[in-house]
Amino acid sequence: MCGSFCTHAKVLKQMEALCARYEILPILSEAAAATDTRFGTAGDLIRQLEEMTGHRPMTTVAEAEPIGPRKLLDVLVVAPCTGNTLGKLAAGITDTAVTMAVKAHLRNDRPVVLALATNDGLSASAASIGALLNRKGYYFVPFGQDDPEKKPRSLMADFSRIEETVGAALENCQLQPVLL
Repeated sequence: MCGSFCTHAKVLKQMEALCARYEILPILSEAAAATDTRFGTAGDLIRQLEEMTGHRPMTTVAEAEPIGPRKLLDVLVVAPCTGNTLGKLAAGITDTAVTMAVKAHLRNDRPVVLALATNDGLSASAASIGALLNRKGYYFVPFGQDDPEKKPRSLMADFSRIEETVGAALENCQLQPVLL
């Protein structure tokens, strides 16, 4: 999970449903792990994830690095995936727990699913989205404009389609249509 704090409740709802069928190892960006907002406290988020998954969230680069060598994951889902994280992934920057998890996971040729939540998806983050759509190993949860009138450049994934996207990604297939 990254820092699109207003989407955390939606992501947690999907994660709770997935916990009934899968083992989930939670990973938080440093921003998500340390920032209290009007949507909740970082401590509450960490506690909720630990209770839900039975695992303490990884919150540092050092904690996420073993994901690759130990082949800990079949698929890695970044939800919500912010514009900041998109830019770092597109540029190969690994300075957060989430970006390190992605780098470590990709070394094993295993899929990474991105569920966008960014206010600049049709502006500053558009180039990063384009780069990652064209890069091996990345799969996008179908996304579209979440509020074209008030936020005309904002994009958000349909978080209810995370599990469906994971299934397609495990078959090396991008769920279509990717644009809603």
